[in-house]
Amino acid sequence: MIDHLVYAASDLQAAIADVEERFGVRARTGGRHVGRGTRNALLALGPQTYLEIIAPDPEQPGSAVPRPFRLDSAGRGRLAGWALACEDIDAAVAGARGHGYDPGDVVDGHRAEPAGTVLRWRMTSGELAHGLAPFLISWGDTEHPARSAPRGLSLEAFHIEHPDPPSLVPALTALGADAEIRQVAAAALVARLSGPNGTTELR
Repeated sequence: MIDHLVYAASDLQAAIADVEERFGVRARTGGRHVGRGTRNALLALGPQTYLEIIAPDPEQPGSAVPRPFRLDSAGRGRLAGWALACEDIDAAVAGARGHGYDPGDVVDGHRAEPAGTVLRWRMTSGELAHGLAPFLISWGDTEHPARSAPRGLSLEAFHIEHPDPPSLVPALTALGADAEIRQVAAAALVARLSGPNGTTELR
């Protein structure tokens, strides 16, 4: 199941306003990823699925390590990644490697909300730069972010566009990801969302 979609932009407040204008719901500020140089805002897309708007955090010092989701070259905004939910992430990684695909090492993540609450999760790191194959995430005992994110949107459909669809099939199969791949000239992630302003594609 899709845990969340990642929408990367160069400016968080501008991206929040843009998404609100297009879909009719305003994202709520989530908090900062300390040490990663990013901050985010969230919108629920269902009971266990959400949209994460992520952007550089100007209040964090620069890092020698590039920000995830190609944020250092992000422009107006683009759908830059997606995550699959899993309960046993270590077993899921072992299973994927057994099928010939390495999703990357499992790393710990955390985010401090404005109210001071710290959310913690575990995730794979292999697809944070490229984004076409999903990364895996496990929330453990942490309450799922979709439960407290603003509601009003729903994820109607999701697909991948790529010039060579067969090249993505081994990774998706190894991860147990059920996503349609459409052959087009340029690679992209595409979600169809419905909300107060109707149904619109986000890519």
